[in-house]
Amino acid sequence: MRSNVLLLRTPEGVVFSLMLAGPVVRFLAWAVDFCIIGGACLISSRILGAIGSFSPDVAMALLSLIYFVVQIGYGIMTEWLLRGQTIGKRVCGLRVEDEQGLRLRFSQVVIRNLLRFLDSLPLFYFVGGLTALVNSKGQRLGDIAAGTVVVRIPKLVMPDVQQLIAGKFNSFREYPHLEARLRQRVTPNEARLALQALQRRDIFDPASRVELFSELAEHFKTTIKFPDEAVEGLTDEQYVRNVVDTLFRKTTAS
Repeated sequence: MRSNVLLLRTPEGVVFSLMLAGPVVRFLAWAVDFCIIGGACLISSRILGAIGSFSPDVAMALLSLIYFVVQIGYGIMTEWLLRGQTIGKRVCGLRVEDEQGLRLRFSQVVIRNLLRFLDSLPLFYFVGGLTALVNSKGQRLGDIAAGTVVVRIPKLVMPDVQQLIAGKFNSFREYPHLEARLRQRVTPNEARLALQALQRRDIFDPASRVELFSELAEHFKTTIKFPDEAVEGLTDEQYVRNVVDTLFRKTTAS
């Protein structure tokens, strides 16, 4: 049975959810990408017009090859560079994610895009659309092979961060340019996971709590490196607390 929400549980027992994208919004995203790919192919056909006057068959073969390369290359390039999004997905608020909640790997992007030709058979993604309708996670064949899902990007609602941060000094505030870069690089799912970890920290046993915040802190440290003086003396939990304050704090223009 298909659900609109995918629940993921970390080894430390933290449960977070991903809102799966429905077929309608995925089709709209595909339509935007199709127009972009079609535009690129139209330009190519104009360029190949001179060849067509000498050999229509060669021109048609080249155009078919260019369409295949553009379609596959566009998906791979944009989903990797835009962290799981094509332009169509970005417009529609969608993102490709690893189905286990892990960081999306380049090999997954390649696999799901190479299998588009199977999903698109016989026309208009009939096979892929049918597979997604009957699959519990809304996955087309490419997603099943790559271990990915397409999710909706939720709008982050400002939580009551003051209750979590109450009376705590955030040394990251001394480096607003690095805070801005951190907000740019952290995904909504990563931000929500860090927030939920802080909100539920008291339900973990001491060993699991230390391990959880150690892994979260290490992840965010590899995302943005703050100067030594900003992190000196911080425990892993305090580090994550600073990150959450940075991500969810209201900022005002100076």
